[in-house]
Amino acid sequence: MEIKAGQYLEPIKFPADLRKVNEADLVNVCNDLRQYIIDTVSVYGGHFGASLGVVELSVALHYAFNTPYDQLVWDVGHQAYGHKILTGRRDNFYTNRVYKGLSGFPKRAESEYDTFGVGHSSTSISAALGMAVASRLKGEFDRQHIAIIGDGAMTAGLAFEGLNHAGVENSNIIVILNDNCMSIDPNVGALKEYLTDITTSPTYNKFKDDVWKALNKLDKVGKFSSDVITKVHDTLKSSLLSQSNMFESLRFRYFGPVDGHDVNHLVKVLNDLKKIPGPKLLHCVTVKGKGYSLAEKDQTKWHAPGLFDKVTGEIYKTISEIPQPPKYQDVFGHTLVELAEANKKIVGITPAMPSGSSLNIMMKAMPDRAFDVGIAEQHAVTFSAGLATQGLVPFCNIYSSFMQRAFDQVVHDVALQKLHVVFCMDRAGLAGADGQTHHGMIDVPFMRCIPNMVVSAPMNEEELRNLMYTASLDKNAGPFSIRYPRGNGTNPNWKISLKELEIGKGRKLKDGDDIAIISFGTAGNLAASAINGLTEEGINIAHYDLRFVKPIDKEMLHEVFAKFNKIITVEDGTIVGGAGSAILEFMAENNYSAHVKMLGMPDKITEHGEQSELYAECGFDAKAIKIQVKKLLLESLVSV
Repeated sequence: MEIKAGQYLEPIKFPADLRKVNEADLVNVCNDLRQYIIDTVSVYGGHFGASLGVVELSVALHYAFNTPYDQLVWDVGHQAYGHKILTGRRDNFYTNRVYKGLSGFPKRAESEYDTFGVGHSSTSISAALGMAVASRLKGEFDRQHIAIIGDGAMTAGLAFEGLNHAGVENSNIIVILNDNCMSIDPNVGALKEYLTDITTSPTYNKFKDDVWKALNKLDKVGKFSSDVITKVHDTLKSSLLSQSNMFESLRFRYFGPVDGHDVNHLVKVLNDLKKIPGPKLLHCVTVKGKGYSLAEKDQTKWHAPGLFDKVTGEIYKTISEIPQPPKYQDVFGHTLVELAEANKKIVGITPAMPSGSSLNIMMKAMPDRAFDVGIAEQHAVTFSAGLATQGLVPFCNIYSSFMQRAFDQVVHDVALQKLHVVFCMDRAGLAGADGQTHHGMIDVPFMRCIPNMVVSAPMNEEELRNLMYTASLDKNAGPFSIRYPRGNGTNPNWKISLKELEIGKGRKLKDGDDIAIISFGTAGNLAASAINGLTEEGINIAHYDLRFVKPIDKEMLHEVFAKFNKIITVEDGTIVGGAGSAILEFMAENNYSAHVKMLGMPDKITEHGEQSELYAECGFDAKAIKIQVKKLLLESLVSV
């Protein structure tokens, strides 16, 4: 389906075209851009509300600044759709998040306008500061560097580390705080309350009006030197001495709050800020989902709604009369409540992903025992460690790729002290359309190398429930990690009685004589599918489910290597240091000789696409497993 641009957007291929537009027509450009996003996402899918909220800001930034020489650094990337459309990618925007198409996030390899690749939050200030300092060192004093960060992303420690450093660097950096009280779910914490106070304070608003009135007067008189404008700002700032400003205390010149949907005013403000040296922060108040009423009213639901009817707002769902298996995240959420009802020591923690992880189920049922700590993975882990020192059993639920951000805390604050923290890592393996920044490919190697850590993965919903129950028991106190993927499980009748599993014990799912497949996690279902097809062809394959990669089931592996000299390992994660590597280590330590083929995610960056497409690309879907089985049976030697 061809998506047509409105008459004001149609001539704009690049920001240079936008800068030729009469300023009086910028509102019309914004209207066309917003409609283009609605038209495209409703038909092709993608993130929605965040980009609608920054339409005016996106237009104003590219209008006021000389991009790409002036560098825009977007935080997270959910808000960058308008930016992509304005920077030469409108005609291909329908391929957004599609296999081999445009990335859903800023990506340096995709465009010179994407100055910094990003999928995780809170990196923009540090990156923009690095660029600003580099420009200063190269003598590019006219170059501007702008970090656009949401108030949700501002809750992360990294954002404050960047602010703290930027406050003492004499570099051209502007931080745009996009304040909409949302990340994916509503924002939490003291910063949210502080920003709310700013936006409603008569003192701050009077200061805002005084500053901009004065600067506008200066512009009408003529171009004043930056030191004059700075003196005006500092003089007017005295009206705030009775009410401290956090950003000013970090040596940022604070401006705002301003209406983030008034594109003409934003252009004037940004042009004024270019004249002021040093670090500045512009506080913009926006509405996530702006311009689409349903998205404004239910901002979490419309963060990434899937395909929908743009007129009625109906979100299209796949309807089936056959009961569907639940999502793994929902199995986690319901099971955690079930466990917590029986064990009062259990608590739940998530860094700003209650809906995405389904911890919202516990937050609703037990609001005093479930905690959303904001976009702060490091804090989530150490907070969990503190809870564990007092005898509680924290279930710390973090996406696999986000857990990377808290590696030091997992080692230093949990594992070294042998604290009873259960890490439940959602979105492990191939995450799908979110792509390279979200694939959970390396959690097995980095968890496996940590002393005292149990590393496990369920093959299905029942196993996930049993692993959670096992991890919660006092007898198993200590660091315990469980990884599971994005998407649906395999069994609609998943809610059966819980049972304890023996830590470090795998299981034999099927006996065989010709070749053995050892799988880890839900990739075992791909292996089982391949085995069923090969059995019909007369190939007799044994299938083992590893369950635990640390401690590993040595007894089961002795059985495998004693019987088979042709073995395939399958896992939904990197083969570098993963489950297959653990099996090879066992083989070497015990002087076994076998032809082993490891299947999983190769040692390269895997792009975005449907999970099935990526399984095929990485070579461990059912078809690829069948091919490898036949190849291994025919070859006398397979290199490891």
